[in-house]
Amino acid sequence: MDAGWTVFFIFTILIAGGAAFLMGQAIAITWRPIWQCVSYGILLGFAERFMVFALFEGELLSFTAYIVDTFVLVAISLISFRKTYVQKMVRQYPWQFENQGPFFLNTKSTN
Repeated sequence: MDAGWTVFFIFTILIAGGAAFLMGQAIAITWRPIWQCVSYGILLGFAERFMVFALFEGELLSFTAYIVDTFVLVAISLISFRKTYVQKMVRQYPWQFENQGPFFLNTKSTN
């Protein structure tokens, strides 16, 4: 079976991307720094590459595929982290911050 676009979409984006989304949320909820999304995303990329190799007969040691998969997973986790972090800041400190969309905070003025 060829590990092509179908496997990339279904496994990398939907399944491993779902794990990356939950990872970003968990890191934000526990007030950990954003760089942990990158370090855990690198590990998730290794696991995802192995699963594609084991389940779909993909190439295990493909550096290009690993970089692309890891980039997608880290991007998903960073987006999830920021969205969750902004929601948490607005909910926890409503007197200081207001929501400026899903990814941006605005400090309330003290007029």
